[in-house]
Amino acid sequence: MTPPDHSSRAHVIAQALPYMQRYDDRTVVVKYGGHAMGDADLSQAFARDITLLRQSGVHPVVVHGGGPQIGKMLTRLGIVSEFKGGLRVTDKATVEIVEMVLAGSINKEIVQAINAEGGRAVGLCGKDGNMVTAEKVQRTMVDPDSNIEKVIDLGFVGEPADVNPTVLKLVLKEDLIPVVAPVAPGPDGETYNVNADTFAGAIAGSLNAKRLLFLTDVPGVLDKDGNLIKQLSVAKARELIADGTISGGMIPKVETCIEALDQGVEGVVILDGKVPHAVLLELFTERGAGTLIRP
Repeated sequence: MTPPDHSSRAHVIAQALPYMQRYDDRTVVVKYGGHAMGDADLSQAFARDITLLRQSGVHPVVVHGGGPQIGKMLTRLGIVSEFKGGLRVTDKATVEIVEMVLAGSINKEIVQAINAEGGRAVGLCGKDGNMVTAEKVQRTMVDPDSNIEKVIDLGFVGEPADVNPTVLKLVLKEDLIPVVAPVAPGPDGETYNVNADTFAGAIAGSLNAKRLLFLTDVPGVLDKDGNLIKQLSVAKARELIADGTISGGMIPKVETCIEALDQGVEGVVILDGKVPHAVLLELFTERGAGTLIRP
């Protein structure tokens, strides 16, 4: 058995010091989702990373999704979803399940995983302390028969209208780790399901976060040859959207990154959550782990 190379380990730890100092006492918001959430080993690695961030002087805030888990629960309960323009309609019965899964089972699983690694996590959602107020999402589509643009009613699907970070700041001040579900009340008193990416961007902006990390199922933004683009300015990102390099589902994700930067976030990173310890690789190494988008 080869003895451990203590010198190499010490060198790696020493190399991380400048990056730890960069993020010391700063807020980092991590949007956690994708297939990494369903893998036990990756979930444990993620919980360990978040705990290590807090122990290193960083103030992590976790915002999570849960689309696949919601879909499974709806199927189990025999609730059939209606789709309009390719988008799921969230009716009253569906939003109740969404809240139960997001603010209930998934949220508490993440909290428990972090606490099991020695962290001190607290589960929250947009309703707590009126943290996030949502407004109903408006979407339109062009009717293929009449060629007339029509408004699509997606039900209880919302987007952040106002963020009050008071509760988050109080939790962070007590050295706790907030784990936040993207469910929020509307002005009508109803509950709205909010896209987790958009929710995370709004939270990060309200906290003037040093970094917002989007853990996805892809390495980051790729060029036309399929190679990872390590860093992008907002202007360059818009160019790549215009020329089709950034396409499909990556477009709304990059647009959310740009909106977060407009709200005061210093830098936003899209990275692959399936890579073990992706969060630590991004924050505490020179190479990073994804695509950094900056103003």
